[in-house]
Amino acid sequence: MPASATKPLRVAVLADSDTRWKWGALTANRVAPREIRLDGYLLRGRATPTARQLGEVGVRADSLREVTGVEFLRAMREEPCDVLVLALVGGGVQAMLHGLKRVWEDRPRRPVVVTGYVGVVYEKLADGLLLRHGADLVLANSRQDADRFRAVYEGVGADASSVTEVALPFLGGAPYTGEHEPRTVVFAAQPSVPESRGDRAYLLNRLVQHARRHPEREVLLKLRSKPGEHTTHIEELPYQKLAQRLDLPANFRLVYGHMGEVLDRTDLLVTVSSTAALESLHRRIPTVVLTDLGVREALGNHHFVGSGCLASWDQLDAGHRPEPDAEWVARQGVVADGSYATAFDAARARIAELLGRPGGLPPLTPYYTPVTAPGYLPGILARHHLGPDGTPLPGAPAAEKEPGPVRQVVRRAARGAYRHGVQRVAPVIRRMGEL
Repeated sequence: MPASATKPLRVAVLADSDTRWKWGALTANRVAPREIRLDGYLLRGRATPTARQLGEVGVRADSLREVTGVEFLRAMREEPCDVLVLALVGGGVQAMLHGLKRVWEDRPRRPVVVTGYVGVVYEKLADGLLLRHGADLVLANSRQDADRFRAVYEGVGADASSVTEVALPFLGGAPYTGEHEPRTVVFAAQPSVPESRGDRAYLLNRLVQHARRHPEREVLLKLRSKPGEHTTHIEELPYQKLAQRLDLPANFRLVYGHMGEVLDRTDLLVTVSSTAALESLHRRIPTVVLTDLGVREALGNHHFVGSGCLASWDQLDAGHRPEPDAEWVARQGVVADGSYATAFDAARARIAELLGRPGGLPPLTPYYTPVTAPGYLPGILARHHLGPDGTPLPGAPAAEKEPGPVRQVVRRAARGAYRHGVQRVAPVIRRMGEL
């Protein structure tokens, strides 16, 4: 066996939020064909995770630093890796693909590039997929997604061979064996679903009412982030703020932390459309996707049509318990049948084959080019300070080895001001505009 085959693979992950860092880092560990050294890069922006959020994710990296897009591209030129996982929003993936194509154009060998989605894909299917086209592997978290992804690529005449079926990388935990003492009901909140104050207040009130109806139960509101923190989506109306106005019963609590640890004591998981529902179904925990606000694309709960999990608070309060449809669950990559360990075999084999290709890999070839999307692509690249050919634009942020203490304080203050504007000022302005 050659010495290179026994060395740890150098794997880099570029992420733009706490949830995408979790997905990217766990995916890197799942799909690598052998032991890895993990180098993490956090894309500087409104959702750059805090130290607390990173700690809650619980994924350790051998190195971790914050970068701009241009700084990252420079690092990929100067610090080569074997596999790169792009855990970004679609536009970020597209910009990095074009930038990487440029910085690697004179290299005899380049890394294998992997991307995908953090969870359920229920909106902007074609847009998001075509922005991810060009990576060597576009991971689909279920059989259903793999079929949909290939259909989109083939439908526009793009190469669909990159689509690789896997599963969500953060599934796991012991299967549910029966009720805990006390019986525990958990509502998994989402930052942006539902969006309006009225809808969020309604859900919170129903959860509190459930706690009052069942004082023998423990009722938990599982939150993604603390006030001032941002995750993948902007949260203008945190449930914490709404809860401050209520007289909460003793058996009702707000909780943070790792979702898997919360599920360890959950007897009923309730949500609007959170990926937590799939984690819960994987462990065979009774799971409900709420219909109180309708079954609508804007909420994402339309994805669960056919699951057997749709129900309302009135039904739950009356004692209804859902029975998930086994065929639907199997198509969602939940693999509650025990085959989860093999769900990443195809991806590992594909990466090993690409790494072993004599002569290296061909240049990255995204579907979007200045020819196929001349009115769309330049704007996406410009947002990341890149020109139409993937070259950094004049005036792009320069690299800095380690920001000084003054710069760090200013940066934290700027982020805090932005988040305050989103969560405090913007809702007030919006309400004033409705007068």
